[in-house]
Amino acid sequence: QVQLVESGGGLVQAGGSLRLSCAASGRSFNSYDMGWFRQAPGKEREFVVGIRWSGLITYVDSVKGRFTISRDNAKSTVYLQMNSLKPEDTAVYYCAARRVGGSYDYWGQGTQVTVSS
Repeated sequence: QVQLVESGGGLVQAGGSLRLSCAASGRSFNSYDMGWFRQAPGKEREFVVGIRWSGLITYVDSVKGRFTISRDNAKSTVYLQMNSLKPEDTAVYYCAARRVGGSYDYWGQGTQVTVSS
C-alpha cells in the first residue's frame, strides 16, 4: 500500500507558474504508475497527466506544452510543473497511484490551485 501527500498549491496570477509535489510512502514506488488529476468546482474529477513506472507520459490535450510531470524514484516523489497557468486551471489537484495493470486506487488529500485573471 502507498500513502500520498501533495504540496505546492496556492494562488497565482494568470501566466504564472506553480510546482506541485507528491511524496509517497510505502514500498516499491518505482513500480507504480503515477498520475495527477484535478477537480474544479461543480465539475467531475479529470485526468491531467500520468507517468508510468517505465517513464511513459500521457497528457490531456489542454495542458500539453504547459505542464510537465516528472518523478524521482530515489525520493519517492512525483512532480507537476505548471507553467502559463490559466484561470481554467483552477481546481483541487490530486496525486494518485496505481499498480501496473490496475486502477488508481491510492489518492492524496489534494492541494488547491487558484489562478486569478
